[in-house]
Amino acid sequence: MTIRTAVDDDSSTIAAIWEAGWRDAHLGNVPDALARVRTTATFVTRARASIPATLVATSDGVVVGFVMVDHDELAQIYVDARHRGSGVAAALLDAAEHVIAASGYPSAWLAVIAPNERARRFYQRNGWLDDGEFVYRAATQDGAVDVPSRRYTKQVWTDS
Repeated sequence: MTIRTAVDDDSSTIAAIWEAGWRDAHLGNVPDALARVRTTATFVTRARASIPATLVATSDGVVVGFVMVDHDELAQIYVDARHRGSGVAAALLDAAEHVIAASGYPSAWLAVIAPNERARRFYQRNGWLDDGEFVYRAATQDGAVDVPSRRYTKQVWTDS
């Protein structure tokens, strides 16, 4: 497995992984207003727009997962279902933490919906702390949708 910066040619694969993973984790667990606007086209558009902030994991040259960083936020992380449990997500998480630290942020944060127990256990196993409930304002083409979530944080950098 290799972690590298995403390129434009990766966008369709990123969109497909993102849409499948998002639907798996979010449908039935987020407000209907958000589920309605998360169409295939929106995943494609968002993947293309996010290439500069995206790292991908490849196996035999094929993209099998990705992570997106927005300043100190780990904004998205998804792995193709066939590669879950193989260490791809942990490698992507570690890479994102390094990007955030290298950007000068002492800590990172992410949002996860409370019902996504698999993701919550994964973050906790990797040293992230559950800082409690908060409302994540999910951006859409029609305005933000409030999503009840949990905020996780991790210290990623110290000057010692």
